[in-house]
Amino acid sequence: MSHPDFDAFDHDSHMRRAFDLARSAVDRGDRPFGSVLVRDDEIVMEASNRVLTEDDVRRHPELHLAYRAGRELDPAARRGTVMYTSTEPCPMCAGGMRYAAFGRVVYSVGSDELSAFTDQGAPVRSADVLDGVTEVVGPALNAKGRRLHEEFDW
Repeated sequence: MSHPDFDAFDHDSHMRRAFDLARSAVDRGDRPFGSVLVRDDEIVMEASNRVLTEDDVRRHPELHLAYRAGRELDPAARRGTVMYTSTEPCPMCAGGMRYAAFGRVVYSVGSDELSAFTDQGAPVRSADVLDGVTEVVGPALNAKGRRLHEEFDW
C-alpha cells in the first residue's frame, strides 16, 4: 500500500494546532507538549500533556495518541497518518509509536534542544527508536516551538 502524499499536507496549520494544545497544557498546569494525528490532511485526534494534572506519567500526548490510534484505527489507517507534535517524542512515546506504526511524525523542537532547556542528559532520538517503522521529520516551525519552552519555567 502506498502512502498518501504527506508532503502535500498543511504542515503549518497542523503544527500550530499542536502548539495551541501545548499552550492549553501549560494553562492547565501541565508541561508544554501537544500533538495532533492527521489523516487525509484532516486532524482526526489530538492530545496535550496531562502528566501533572492526571498524576500519570503515561499522559504524554504522543503516547496517548498512539494508544487511542491502536484502539480506534486499523493498521492501514495508522500507516496513512502523520503525527504533528510540538516537541520530538521521548523514548517512552516513540516506543509506543513503534506499535502504532504511523506513516510519519513531524516535530518542532528536537529532543537535543529540549535537553538544553531541562538540563537533562543526552537525548534518545525518536528516529533511532522509530527506524524502519515511522519516518521522522523535523524540526518544523522551530522558532515558534522553541518559544513555548523559552516561556515555560523549566
